[in-house]
Amino acid sequence: MLFRNLTLFRFPSSVLADLEALEERLAEHVLHPVGAMELSSRGFVSPFGRGESELSHRVGDALLLTLGGEDKILPGAVVNAVLADKLDRIREEEGRTPGGRERKRIKDEVLTDLLPRAFARPSRLQAFLDLKLGWCVVDTSSRKSAENFVSAVREALGSFPAVPANAESSPRALLTAWIAGEPMPDGFVLGDECELRDPVDAGAIIKCRRQELEADEIREHLKTGKQAFQVAVTFDDRLSFVIGEDLVIRKLKFLEAAMESLEQGERDSQRAEIDAVFALMSGELHVLLQRLGEIFSLSQVEA
Repeated sequence: MLFRNLTLFRFPSSVLADLEALEERLAEHVLHPVGAMELSSRGFVSPFGRGESELSHRVGDALLLTLGGEDKILPGAVVNAVLADKLDRIREEEGRTPGGRERKRIKDEVLTDLLPRAFARPSRLQAFLDLKLGWCVVDTSSRKSAENFVSAVREALGSFPAVPANAESSPRALLTAWIAGEPMPDGFVLGDECELRDPVDAGAIIKCRRQELEADEIREHLKTGKQAFQVAVTFDDRLSFVIGEDLVIRKLKFLEAAMESLEQGERDSQRAEIDAVFALMSGELHVLLQRLGEIFSLSQVEA
């Protein structure tokens, strides 16, 4: 359950009072199986998996949530094939070609017929709330998926004024400066991956992997006006990741120094394992988020 991507939102301290009734309110918004005539269904499920009743899990100042989903698998090729058969039959039997409005009506009929027979694909999206720092951290690099998660929490609570992470200074300028040779913040070192772009529309894009980012060839690209949109870094020899100018963290890895504590002791159940992993992850990310807030001057949210 270690998160691999982080999309960040901030929420005010006023939310904490609402969270006292969170478990009760989540119970009113649990995942229900997708209906025969529905394309999708969303709702909260237990972070501990099937058969468990708890819909949230707290360790210290970190609260773990899981949004479940079911989506009907209805490939466009299947819909189009059935639609084509119906249109061909009309041409053969009636000697005419249906117009646009009739084609749309027939396609809707095809969807209505196929939906009850379509398979449902399950999904799970996890996030945790750092109650001390006021962060909502969603395990995805997709802004849309992250927004959907926040919307689900907002619907359950009635109010959840979380907003995307916002920097008071330009993240892109800071990332570019790191590659250009300016000193890195304490505890951070450059990794071996970056994405450079010409900021003009349809400008050139350079993607580097397994590359020394302080090499002259990289800095030559900067001299031609390209800027860093993504840069790989390592933090305190415990975490490595790629951070983007959108402040989304991708390819997050917990390094050996961070994982050592998990190797100590034996845990006799899946619940105990999840508890230990979440405690480790939330603790490491708490420190990281605090440092990123300082480095990028990330805005607070007023209560």
